[in-house]
Amino acid sequence: MTDVTQNRSTSGRSSDADEVPSHRHAREALARNKQEGMDLAVKARTTALLITAGLLVFLNPSWEVIWYQGLLLLLVLVGLLQRRVGRVGQSRVELLLLFLDLLLMTVALLVPNPLSKEDLPTALIYQFDVFQYFYIILATGVLSYSWRTIVAIGNWTLCLWLLGTLSIWFFGRTVPGLSEAALELFPGNMDLGAQLDPNLVHWDLRIQEVMVFIIVAGILAVTVRRYQNLVLDSAEMSRERTNLARYFSPTMVEELSQKDEPLGQIRSHDAAVLFVDIVGFTAYSDGRPPQEVIETLRTFHARMESEVFAHGGTLDKYLGDGLMATFGTPLPLKDDAARAVACVRAMADRMAALNAARKADGLPEIDARFGLHFGPVVLGDIGANRLEFAVLGDTVNVASRLEAMTRSLNVQAIASDAAIQAAGSHEGFEAVPDQAVRGVAKPLAVWVLP
Repeated sequence: MTDVTQNRSTSGRSSDADEVPSHRHAREALARNKQEGMDLAVKARTTALLITAGLLVFLNPSWEVIWYQGLLLLLVLVGLLQRRVGRVGQSRVELLLLFLDLLLMTVALLVPNPLSKEDLPTALIYQFDVFQYFYIILATGVLSYSWRTIVAIGNWTLCLWLLGTLSIWFFGRTVPGLSEAALELFPGNMDLGAQLDPNLVHWDLRIQEVMVFIIVAGILAVTVRRYQNLVLDSAEMSRERTNLARYFSPTMVEELSQKDEPLGQIRSHDAAVLFVDIVGFTAYSDGRPPQEVIETLRTFHARMESEVFAHGGTLDKYLGDGLMATFGTPLPLKDDAARAVACVRAMADRMAALNAARKADGLPEIDARFGLHFGPVVLGDIGANRLEFAVLGDTVNVASRLEAMTRSLNVQAIASDAAIQAAGSHEGFEAVPDQAVRGVAKPLAVWVLP
């Protein structure tokens, strides 16, 4: 049973949390969360922009608002494009659309409305606290589950906002006399008068806005990165459960996933060991196309594997044209032997049905043989770097030799008396004289399935 108990590999988790992991489960988890996040982001921003559009009409019921409605429409379209091109990892197109998003927002907030006939100072826009609308883009960016995206939003917003402010400072429209009028309102307090001056951009406030924005973006980026790590951890656990499912029944996988003890801890207890093999498969393979040989093996293994799992067994390993399964590993149950005996009968029935279908198709039958024994086994990891969870002991050797003995006795399956007695039923099996088994001091009582 290879690699079941290895420590988590680094393939599913890169050193940089925003790099695309190489493992399929991690990629799928991130892609799924990314797509769900983009869907939510589009819905959230579209809703927010529609509410903003309605609010603008309410606050300014005039034709001038068409300029802003058009910009809001462009923001909605950019959001839809972001959803279309969004993917896990770094995407230049996605980053370009994000930059366009912030540029449109900056233009909408700082560029004077060309439809407006009022001759007002350009810097007057700052009196309405318009910078807060950037938080809509930041909030929807969080739903992309990419900390790099959030950092980019923070940095680009800082640059665009200060660049826009610098442009207004140099090229913005000013109205003569308003600065003097503001100072005259508070002749004893020049600072207060300056704060009310509509011709000034108030650099201290503009820098304060972007610095608070950067801090919030940084906190959100850290939060999203931690969440992404949780997604990768979840994907890694999903990978481990998938690996377990290759060897254990679904019930056993569920139980093992909830245990803290390592599988590799060396221990010993009674278990049933089953060997399955195809007689004459080498001769069958000679002269046949490799695709047909592999397809035959896949068909055979699929049916045998399904019966192992259906009876709560563990698929220990494939052995070319056969397999080894155990019942009672890694955790023993009271009915291990009973499930193993039932599994042998079910496998025999499946082979009979498969051979009937192959015969109807003009294909040769598959002669599968089974050997079953019940007794003490030793369990634990073997290997140094590449670990394998192994089941060892005389019980394994005897089960293998019982399967080989089916040829000399010309029967489909042989089960030791120990397995039959532990199962409490010999249905379908017949008792035969004790058999000498290599490595066993005394002849072994066995039962056969004709």
